[in-house]
Amino acid sequence: MKFSQFFCPTYKEAPKDAVIASHALMLRAGLIQKSGSGLYNFLPMGIRVIQKVKQIVREELERVGCQEVSMTILTPGELWQETSRWNEMDDLMLKVQDRAGRDLCVSPTNEEVIVDIFRKSVKTYRQLPLTLYQINTKFRDEIRPRFGVMRGREFTMKDAYSFHMDKSSLDTVYGDIKLAYERIFKRIGVKYLIVDADAGVMGDSDSKSNEFQVIASSGEDEIVFSDEDGYASNIEKSKTIRKEGPVGSLSDHSTLEKIDTPNLTSIQQISDFFKVDNSCCLKSLLYGVEINNETTYVLAIILGDDELNDVKFNNVIDCDRFWPALDSEFEKLNLFAGYLGPLSLSENIRVVIDEAVDLDRSYIIGANEEGVHYQGFVPKNNLNNFVQRDIRKTQLGDTTPLGNSVNIERGIEVGHIFQLGDKYTKLLGASVLDKQGKHVNPLMGCYGVGIERTVAAVIEQMHDDLGIVWPDSIAPFHICIIVTSLKDLNLVSVADEMYNEIRGLGIDVIYDDRDVSPGVKFKDADLIGHPVRVVIGKTWLNESLLEIKIRKGNKVDKMSKEQFFSMIKEMFT
Repeated sequence: MKFSQFFCPTYKEAPKDAVIASHALMLRAGLIQKSGSGLYNFLPMGIRVIQKVKQIVREELERVGCQEVSMTILTPGELWQETSRWNEMDDLMLKVQDRAGRDLCVSPTNEEVIVDIFRKSVKTYRQLPLTLYQINTKFRDEIRPRFGVMRGREFTMKDAYSFHMDKSSLDTVYGDIKLAYERIFKRIGVKYLIVDADAGVMGDSDSKSNEFQVIASSGEDEIVFSDEDGYASNIEKSKTIRKEGPVGSLSDHSTLEKIDTPNLTSIQQISDFFKVDNSCCLKSLLYGVEINNETTYVLAIILGDDELNDVKFNNVIDCDRFWPALDSEFEKLNLFAGYLGPLSLSENIRVVIDEAVDLDRSYIIGANEEGVHYQGFVPKNNLNNFVQRDIRKTQLGDTTPLGNSVNIERGIEVGHIFQLGDKYTKLLGASVLDKQGKHVNPLMGCYGVGIERTVAAVIEQMHDDLGIVWPDSIAPFHICIIVTSLKDLNLVSVADEMYNEIRGLGIDVIYDDRDVSPGVKFKDADLIGHPVRVVIGKTWLNESLLEIKIRKGNKVDKMSKEQFFSMIKEMFT
């Protein structure tokens, strides 16, 4: 491709709303163009990258027996009503009606559609296992789209769904696709971690669930991992052992006693007042909980220097939604923020105590009276109705179950695989005949990759002050040829000859033949991130040598044509 004929608008500066590297660089390098809030057009340079990612994904999925389909982007509302998600996912959906008044939506996900395809065509266990996938457009009406294509409203996903007669078959295919994902991200060339993850509302509570996370400071997820024993988990799911430290007391103040604590409402104020560590205090958090359209309340109790893990807490209370209690709710319940505790509560308020709280130890806790705390609160002695579960958030200083220290880094989720069980086949009435001739609802697995999100994650991990540093596998072009003077016909002749020879090798090459200064060409080549830049200029005229820049590391060397072609054949063929 010749740059003079290639549509690639580049810019010196990024818009002010481009606050992360991938967003800014994709705009500046001419990969994307903003169309609206959370909506981006992909331009030719970006399309080349996207197509290479898609091809890698296709090759690895088909290697493990997945078959490609294409599902409609607009889907009938009645499918979603069968699973009750027409209302449950209402805020995320873009809903429309056709001229006949039929409800439709732009798919935010595809469980309903794939099960509909399955139930219309698959009738017997002999047709299983079966794995179908697509690479297609989705739309989710994000409240605050941000970070460019990282969290856009319209995006491309690779969705795969597998169907099975039993858990053993599901586990086998799950393992095969997990390995396929490993090959996908290794081929793309990005550093990633496979982490244990929460299956959320999509999966069963005991189902396998793994995320593929690209470590990057701009990531929205927190990843807990240990280099020593291979432990890796999304912080939402992480099960770690709390760091050792002063936690309560077995002997001092073990008798329950009310202490006046006027205007002392924070853990730090209370620990300073009693001259104890924060972990000697218990933090009580009141939440409103909605289950089947009815509101109740739950009190979560954690150590004073811990934080609540919302996902773990939600899994414990198993509700439709929950929220920090409002001022009006405190008033209705005759409770006081800053002085909350589990004693003298209304019977309809459930109490959940974190597992890190030692039930035999003595703590300081709110007395449910304004300006008053209890000293000497021992959960095992002073409280009857409660459950104890893991609801704390992992912190630095914690250890893995094997006793090794953990790191906490931010990550970008680029892939998620998990087991759905028979949830959707039951809801949609999809069944097959087993060997005994009985109707059985098959088990399902779900496997996703965010295509544009993967591209953005690569850029977040692989860029420098000059621009993008593409891995060879998905670079839009492998080589950029630059001639320093188009007026020198000798240089142009060499460039033309090399351009045609490189193309003949099947290597992606762009020839920057624009009538602009060499400096502009150099800056654009660095910005776009071509792995190899070859300059034909004074060095060729004086020494018959090419100037070669390897974008990764920005090393510049001189070499002969023969050396250059030997190098690129090794790199790209």
